Amino acid sequence: MHILIAPNAFKNSLPAQQAALAIQKGLAASALHCTTECFPIADGGDGTGHLILQKCDGTEVNVIVNDPLCRKINASFGLIDDGKTAVIEMANASGLRLLKPDELNPMKASSYGTGQMIKHALDKGVTKIILAVGGSATVDGGCGILNALGVQFFDADGNALQPDPESLNQMASVDISNLDARLAACEIIILCDVDNRLLGNNGAAAIFGPQKGASAQNVKQLEAFLSKFSGITQQQLGKDITQLKYGGAAGGVTAGLYAFLNATLVNGIQYFLQLTHFEASLQKSNLVITGEGSIDEQTLQGKGPFGVAELAKQCNIPVIGLAGKVPLNANAELRKYFDVLLAINNEPGDLQTAMKNTEDNLVRTGTLIGNMLLM
Repeated sequence: MHILIAPNAFKNSLPAQQAALAIQKGLAASALHCTTECFPIADGGDGTGHLILQKCDGTEVNVIVNDPLCRKINASFGLIDDGKTAVIEMANASGLRLLKPDELNPMKASSYGTGQMIKHALDKGVTKIILAVGGSATVDGGCGILNALGVQFFDADGNALQPDPESLNQMASVDISNLDARLAACEIIILCDVDNRLLGNNGAAAIFGPQKGASAQNVKQLEAFLSKFSGITQQQLGKDITQLKYGGAAGGVTAGLYAFLNATLVNGIQYFLQLTHFEASLQKSNLVITGEGSIDEQTLQGKGPFGVAELAKQCNIPVIGLAGKVPLNANAELRKYFDVLLAINNEPGDLQTAMKNTEDNLVRTGTLIGNMLLM
């Protein structure tokens, strides 16, 4: 038996690569005689760029950029396809993980540093940019990125605004006359792991604002800013970004870059699996094990394990899904893609303890799976 081990990251607990190795270690400790391949996956969230570089034999480029609060930091992006394509992870410059809990403030946080990375990539002569936007600390509609690339925002009196929502709430017009001309010849693809729209109860401010430190009042302010930005975009460019699928991802970065840079928004896991030739490994396998922190009905909206399971089912290969949390009751829709769903936690406990024990629980569950397959 050959088993393909393809988990996503267990968020805030274990990167995808370590999760895969833990499952592999557990299988090796079982009585089952099998071969395995670790194929950690990503759907646009934290770690996506790193995994793409690994799978595509990329090289890393170190740069100095601004963090979400405009402090200078060391960051990196990657080059693949003989240097023609840049792989940029937004979290490396504009991520939540760069801020302390008491620093979270989406009214002041800007995606400017990610724009600086794009500019550095253009300096390298790339003609394509793959941008993974998960894990961002911003709800600025991509205005920080655009500002770093030459776009300017003005209030009603013609004063230039800083590229953060607190200032951009006064936006009255956008000037794209100084937009970096090299972008016209550069394809931009954004990998998205959520399909929320820009505005409304399921939009960028309402859903993601609180995760990034927004108070209830801040959420209203962010919604007002994004609404004003979308209105100006409609007026000046003739593009409606309010109904855009994936438009609310990463605090609306997707919507802003779609409108002003003609970026293409794609399902992150589908693009990742195609780019990294996942199907070639799948064809050699008798069983697939995937997983992430939680598997539920939301997983079916395009999360990493669903992308893996969907392809596996097309090849009639059984799938085991592992997660810290799975539905208590059987779910017919999940059952179409996951033959078995297993919660890896071994005993009742709080969330922090469970997350701390993720690696050990994956090893133990891997051993259990191996022994059960032998029965």
